Amino acid sequence: MPDAPSDAIPRDERRRRTEAAILEAARALFAEAGFERATIREVAARAGVDPALVMQHYGSKERLFAAAATSGVDHTASIVGASRDRLASAALHDLFEKFEMPGMREATVALARSCLTHPEAGRIVRDDVMCSVTAGVARTIGGDDAELRAALMAACLVGLSMTRYLFEVPVVAEASREDIERLMEPVLRALVEPPE
Repeated sequence: MPDAPSDAIPRDERRRRTEAAILEAARALFAEAGFERATIREVAARAGVDPALVMQHYGSKERLFAAAATSGVDHTASIVGASRDRLASAALHDLFEKFEMPGMREATVALARSCLTHPEAGRIVRDDVMCSVTAGVARTIGGDDAELRAALMAACLVGLSMTRYLFEVPVVAEASREDIERLMEPVLRALVEPPE
């Protein structure tokens, strides 16, 4: 069945498809070339759009990188939207979805490496991605030291992701998801619950 003519597709749907194509192209290019070497022009070429359209949607390479780094997992439906008693399991769910969802692992690992090797990419993920998620988690945690406990929770997750997916430390990389959840959930829950 042939595709509908573009003028038959509602404007919002065309915009959504364009954004999805740009993000898919950006994730692939940032994964292959890294933050510094990837260009808006190359992203546009891969997405089949004009570079001006990429800029119209995202404004800059930095904002495009931030969007690419968070695409694929809806944090608001998991950790940010989780109740306090579900924060630990939701956080682990987010991590596994981001790194182990079919078709996402290689790109996610490559984007994570960009954060370690390029200061601007690291700043973007810290300021535009991690800070907003951590602030939402802190609001859910509440009480004394909520911001610090939320940040320490993020630190545990970053450490786990680096150990399992970037450095591939054998005992962690080869562990089952169930074993990691069994051992890590109590650690994260200890940060969620107010200290006595």
